[in-house]
Amino acid sequence: MATTVHDRRATAPRARPPAPGTPPHPPLSVAALSQLAIWAGAAAVLALWWSDTTSVVGPAGWLTGAGRITGLLAGYACAVLLLLMARVPVLDRTIGSDRLARWHAMGGRYVVSLALAHTLLIIWGYALTSHTGVVDQTTTLVFHYPDLLKGTIGFLLFLATGVLSARAARRRLSYETWHLLHFATYLAVFLVFGHQLSNGADFVGNRPAQLAWYALYGGVAALLLWFRFAVPARRALRHRLWVSGVRPEAPGVVSVYVTGDRLDELRAEPGQFFRWRFLAPGLWWAANPYSLSAAAHPSFLRITVKAAGGHSEALARLKPGTRVLAEGPYGALTARRRRAEKVLLLGGGVGITPLRALFETLPGEVTLIYRARRPEDLALRAELDQLAAARGAIVHYVVDEPVEYSSPLTTRALRRLVPDLAERDVYLCGPPGMAEAAQRALRGAGVPRRRIHHESFAF
Repeated sequence: MATTVHDRRATAPRARPPAPGTPPHPPLSVAALSQLAIWAGAAAVLALWWSDTTSVVGPAGWLTGAGRITGLLAGYACAVLLLLMARVPVLDRTIGSDRLARWHAMGGRYVVSLALAHTLLIIWGYALTSHTGVVDQTTTLVFHYPDLLKGTIGFLLFLATGVLSARAARRRLSYETWHLLHFATYLAVFLVFGHQLSNGADFVGNRPAQLAWYALYGGVAALLLWFRFAVPARRALRHRLWVSGVRPEAPGVVSVYVTGDRLDELRAEPGQFFRWRFLAPGLWWAANPYSLSAAAHPSFLRITVKAAGGHSEALARLKPGTRVLAEGPYGALTARRRRAEKVLLLGGGVGITPLRALFETLPGEVTLIYRARRPEDLALRAELDQLAAARGAIVHYVVDEPVEYSSPLTTRALRRLVPDLAERDVYLCGPPGMAEAAQRALRGAGVPRRRIHHESFAF
């Protein structure tokens, strides 16, 4: 429900067209090639089982064979899940952090399902083969097979992580708690890795297969250690970031200014985000994602944050001089995704932050729609007005209250504000409910899915 409370139509000349060399569209082939590589790896895993299996006889053979297949696929999928979250720059900047996170979440459900199926099928198949009960066979496997006690603990950790990742459970957890609990998956992978090689029929006595498995996990571990730990540590020492100031922007919204050394070397693009760790009491243990709310400056970086939890609320109390660790820049909500000459930026609430940076820097004809609950919640409004005037752009401010002027986020309402909507690229950022409604409205207006650019920080 909304009403337009203000339109800013500046008369300055239209912004310059895209500069030579600006990519006309994102390299979608990276996503396609990544998916192809993932499925090719899965096919190779199935080929390993096929080449090592001469025949399958009887119910016990079928159950055990199915258990081997699901186990191999679960082990392979674990490596893929870790790779997706290794924050490899070529993947993050082309596919996008939120898309990788969605792949990771979907893959996590597959891993838990495959691991559960593997466990049940192997126990049942072995019980039929040895003519013992399921309970006795389970005890024998766990306590008498090499590395299976550790593997069982790792399997239970996977199950626990899967339960906590379910939407109903996730809503009851803070982002910081959920993120910390997910580190248990590293321990789970470590615990289950040994039993794959010591008990897996496809690896015992098969040196090439063992070397390939070591190479897969070793390569993923190297990428994780480098991009998740070594690179952030090196940048922390080189850039020496610290808080230079905190400024209120709207009720419950503040901007945090961070300065340091050689900030231009970070090469942060408008629309990107960092994972910020503020070395202050109660904050140092959590690294939260916040977008840059202005184009990166050689002297400072700025984020604008709305109080929505303990971590974000505490940022308003940061003191100048607080040391900062920042991982990034991450994200693909940048000018690289642009396909059309005209652009619509559609933001809701604090989702205006990456769009504010893009509004400042995107060339060509750009229109901004900024939705908020009340007029006083329109953070950075003065800056947006100045940018609109400077570049000859249009910005529509839309609020939920007062309700007598309400207007839903629909195709008709968007077309009224932007008549040529179907001809534009759309950059979208806002709360999950608003983003879902906006995507439905945009698709109804004829905007192709490939020209709707959206990244979500929902966990």
